[in-house]
Amino acid sequence: MNLYEYMGKDIFRQYGIPVPNGYVVSSVDEVRKLTNPVAVKSQILLGGRGKAGGIKFAKTDQELKDAVKSLLGTKVRNLTVTKVLIEDMLSIKHEYYVSIALNRSARSPTLIASAMGGVEIETVPDEKIFKRIIDPSLGYSDFIGREASTFMGLSPDLSKQFLDLLKKLYNVYRGEDAELVEINPLVETSDGKLIAADAKVVIDSDAMFRHREFDIKDPEKTPLELKAESKGYAFVELDGDIGVIANGAGLTMATLDALLLHKGRPRNFLDLGGTDNVDIVVNAFDLVLEAKPKAILVNIFGGVTKCDTVAQGIVDAKKKFDIKIPIVVRLSGVHEEEGRQILKENGIEAFSEMMPAIERVTKVF
Repeated sequence: MNLYEYMGKDIFRQYGIPVPNGYVVSSVDEVRKLTNPVAVKSQILLGGRGKAGGIKFAKTDQELKDAVKSLLGTKVRNLTVTKVLIEDMLSIKHEYYVSIALNRSARSPTLIASAMGGVEIETVPDEKIFKRIIDPSLGYSDFIGREASTFMGLSPDLSKQFLDLLKKLYNVYRGEDAELVEINPLVETSDGKLIAADAKVVIDSDAMFRHREFDIKDPEKTPLELKAESKGYAFVELDGDIGVIANGAGLTMATLDALLLHKGRPRNFLDLGGTDNVDIVVNAFDLVLEAKPKAILVNIFGGVTKCDTVAQGIVDAKKKFDIKIPIVVRLSGVHEEEGRQILKENGIEAFSEMMPAIERVTKVF
C-alpha cells in the first residue's frame, strides 16, 4: 500500500524526523493566510510531479490561491489531483537521498543512500550509491550510518543529524510494517539542518489490518478491481472477452498466456487461491460476470483446492446468476473425477488437461 506524501510526513513527524511545516487542503476554501513562501504539491501516488507541473510555489496569498486552483481537479501524470499539500518553502543548500527498502533476495531491509538526491535514484551511477543490508535480527546500528555518512562526505554536524535520522527512519520501517521508506530529497538547508522534503512510505499490504487509519483507494484500479479487493480477491481487468478464474497467481498468468497463444483474449485475471469453500467460488463468478465476458474459463490444478468443491461452486453460480454464456472448466487435482462428474451432470464441459480447455473456450462463441 503506497501512501500519499502527506501521510508519510505525518508518520515521520510521529517518529521525530524533521519535515517542513504544512497542511493539506482539498478545496480553495481551506487555504490559510500566508505567513511564509510555500510550495504547493499535488498529492498523487506517482513520482515525477515536478516535471509534470504538479508542484508550484507561492509568495503571496493570491499566488497561493491561484496555485491551489490550478492543481485541484487537474490531471498530473494521468491521475486526478484531489488534495494538495501546502508547506513552507525550504532554502536548499544540497539534496541527498536515503531510503530503507525490503531486499527480497536477501530477505532483509537494505539501507540505500547517496549524496546525489532530488533525482530518480535509478539515474544515479552505482559508484555514487551506498548500499548496506541490515540484519533484521540485529537491527540498525550506528556503525552502518557512519559508513554511509563517510561515503556521502557529510560534515561532522550533518553526520550527527544523519545518524539520528537513520535510526528514526529504521524505526518507521519496522514500526509501520513498511516495505519502503524513502526521503528524496533529504535537504540540507542553508542554516545546516537536514529536513525530509519528500516522503514515500509503502506499507506491506498483508499488514494493512494493523493500519486501518490509512483508507486509500488505488487511483489506478477500476471500480470492479476495488470491489474485488474489498472481497479479498486478486483481480485485474483486461480488454478481452474470456473471463478467467484459476487457482494461484502463476497458473492464472500461464492461463492468460495460453489463451493469447491460441488467439483468445482474456477479460480478466482472477486468482481464486486455495479454497474449500463453495461461496468463494460463487462470489468469484459474480465478479467475473460484472466484467461482461462472452465465455468463462476455469482452470484448477492440484494444490489444496478440492475439485469437487470448485465444481459445486460453479454449478451453484450458474444457477444463482442464470449464466447463459459458455463455461469451460479444467479440473485436475484432489477429487477431480468427482468434480468433473458434477459438472457433466449439469451440462458444463470439463477437461483434465489445460490445453484442450483453452482450445475449446476460444471456439465456443
